[in-house]
Amino acid sequence: MNIFVCVKQVPDTETKVQPNGDGTFIETSSIKWIMNPYDEFAVEQALLVKAANAGSTVTVVRVGSVKDTEALRTAMAMGADDAILVEAEDNLDSYSIAKALKGAIDKSGKTADLVLCGKQAIDDDCLQVPQILAGMMDLPSVAVIVGFEQNGDAVTVKREIEGGALEVYEVNTPCILATNKGINTPRYASLPGIMKAKRKPLQQLSLTDVGVSADDRRVKYSNFQLPPEKPPGKKFDASDEANAASVVAEVVGLLRNEAKVI
Repeated sequence: MNIFVCVKQVPDTETKVQPNGDGTFIETSSIKWIMNPYDEFAVEQALLVKAANAGSTVTVVRVGSVKDTEALRTAMAMGADDAILVEAEDNLDSYSIAKALKGAIDKSGKTADLVLCGKQAIDDDCLQVPQILAGMMDLPSVAVIVGFEQNGDAVTVKREIEGGALEVYEVNTPCILATNKGINTPRYASLPGIMKAKRKPLQQLSLTDVGVSADDRRVKYSNFQLPPEKPPGKKFDASDEANAASVVAEVVGLLRNEAKVI
């Protein structure tokens, strides 16, 4: 099987972000980048499928800037065979990213038997790329999957829905699946794996190579701002029983009229 995994590189959750000078994105010069956590489950699932199907290959694909290839190197250190990087700005919209991913898969020279993605990226939370990519590739897709079982040319997947219930789908391959946490436990990259990853093929393509132009962009971002600082908290002294009733009434009034939580 030819298995492709689409990964995104996102800021570390502990990184403090700042808007850039013109407010069109965040300042990226000092950010620590990591693989999107939901994509780690996709990489692990690809490796499990590879282990169960002799002769299979896993190719990871990313669209983004070249200043840091941490996500791709991490995936190859986990066990992926090779990687493709489409050089682009880090703030492309979902449509452009999906078209670039499709172009990269087409450029690989392999016919995709299975495409795996994380259900969403933790930075923009768009939840769009897997579905748009499936439409472009004309493949069936299931998102938010927490269970996977292969049955020859078909896969049975479990999908989480609201209320904690599960839906079960049987999908013929090739298909696109978007993973959620709980489907597996991603492995850690071993030291030998990290060393091997440095020698594995990493192909670099431009947006032009994969057929993406500025006209493909559907969404442009502007006016990035930090959220307003939280106002200081209020303290109330109800130690004097004579004032307790009025203090309680004041607190209740603030919770109802100002905080609007009751």
